[in-house]
Amino acid sequence: MAAETPPTQHRSSCSSSSCYLHRRLPLLHLALLHIIFFFFLCSSFPAVSRAQMPGFLSIDCGGGANYTDARGLRWTSDAALIATGTPISTLNTSTSTSTQEQEQETQYTTLRAFPSDGAKHCYALPVATRARYLLRATFLYAGFDGDDAFPEFDLYLGATRWSPIVVYDGARLVTREAVVLAQSASISVCLSNATTGRPFISTLELRPLNGSLYRTDAEARAFLALAARINFGAPSPDPVRYPDDPYDRIWESDMVRRANYLVDAAPGTVNVSTDKPVFVATSERPPEKVMQTAVVGTLGELTYRLNLNGFPGDGWAFSYFAEIEESVVPETRKFKLFIPGLPDVSKATVDVGENAPGKLRLYQPGYYNVSLPFVLSFAFRKTNDSSRGPILNAFEIYKYVAIEPGSPDALAMASLASRYSSFGDWANEGGDPCWPSPWSWVRCSSEPQLRVVSINLSGKNLTGSIPPELVALSFLAEIRLDDNMLTGPIPDLAASSNLSIMSL
Repeated sequence: MAAETPPTQHRSSCSSSSCYLHRRLPLLHLALLHIIFFFFLCSSFPAVSRAQMPGFLSIDCGGGANYTDARGLRWTSDAALIATGTPISTLNTSTSTSTQEQEQETQYTTLRAFPSDGAKHCYALPVATRARYLLRATFLYAGFDGDDAFPEFDLYLGATRWSPIVVYDGARLVTREAVVLAQSASISVCLSNATTGRPFISTLELRPLNGSLYRTDAEARAFLALAARINFGAPSPDPVRYPDDPYDRIWESDMVRRANYLVDAAPGTVNVSTDKPVFVATSERPPEKVMQTAVVGTLGELTYRLNLNGFPGDGWAFSYFAEIEESVVPETRKFKLFIPGLPDVSKATVDVGENAPGKLRLYQPGYYNVSLPFVLSFAFRKTNDSSRGPILNAFEIYKYVAIEPGSPDALAMASLASRYSSFGDWANEGGDPCWPSPWSWVRCSSEPQLRVVSINLSGKNLTGSIPPELVALSFLAEIRLDDNMLTGPIPDLAASSNLSIMSL
């Protein structure tokens, strides 16, 4: 805006104070107009979505452009992150998405599909070393290939088999989540071992977890794979997630029903809720919106049965309780957990009012390491001295997945590949060089360890010196570097006692 020309001042018989006000009135009027205009603008436009948390990475696999969704999450195309596979739009496929929420989500209108060639196809996600992350991969088939057989393949985290991906319903979203401690500057997520159909993926999401969230004593040896995260007493089938959960965990509604999942509910199970604030600042910090709803066993019992993906095995399991029911007279709510075949978990009594302590405060008892079956049946039963039935706001169950070390040659091979990252897709295959399948230019042995025994880089138009990483690959029996433009001395390969072929 151009600067205003100050008005010409004339002599006046007014007092000094009245003259000052007289001269300042035009400026006061202008300031008032600016304020009115500002509030008009604020009331005329919708509120801008809050900025996403620092460190969030949301990848739209097969997507062609970057965008921000209605939650304020910024989605990035995977085009710059992977060189293999084919981006496919599912908008015109015969199978639509399964829920209204999915239909409104742009990221589920595309996917990236890969050939069923026995190779692995990997994304390398940038992370901070020794930081803890929530990692989520989703798969919405939507009949993209028109095949009669649903796809079945494996999902890997580095050299560790994270989970099988088995599609039973083309319209149902398959989701896998894990809590991972980053061991290096990147995390590799790979698809491999297709049994039927083509491997594919819809989204990848990475969310940093602050402080001690989900810290375990075993996190350097095992990651946590999500089996269940449920919001009880939910008012609708929609999940609770970001921005209500600042870490973007997806709390599934207990209204979502499917085979062998949250069945056998006890008679007298009712929903309760509150609009009042609930204190949730404990170690795992479930969102307040989740803790404002619950189920109550009005007849003295809450029972459920559900299948736990990936189990039987050792798990991390926590329940979340908060007393959110109003009462005009003093009452008690005491109950115990019962799991058939696991008497040791049924010893402690939960007294929500005393343990929290008080109303509208979170109490989260659980087990950092407990052996659980595939079919989990459990009950919360009131004690004889309790005036109210049990309450349950939410729970989470994860399985420990032991981290496979992969090949001891992985670091040297990653350094060698990064040296030639601009020379072709072959140098960016990602994941472990040997497992679950070797890189296209590598052969590996499996006994007694996964070791690189052959490297074939013939005719790759390589330049510069012979890669020094070869010195660290002590199990090499064959090196082929011919038909390139490499120069300089040959590294000392005395440690490679099995080396029998070296073609330069």
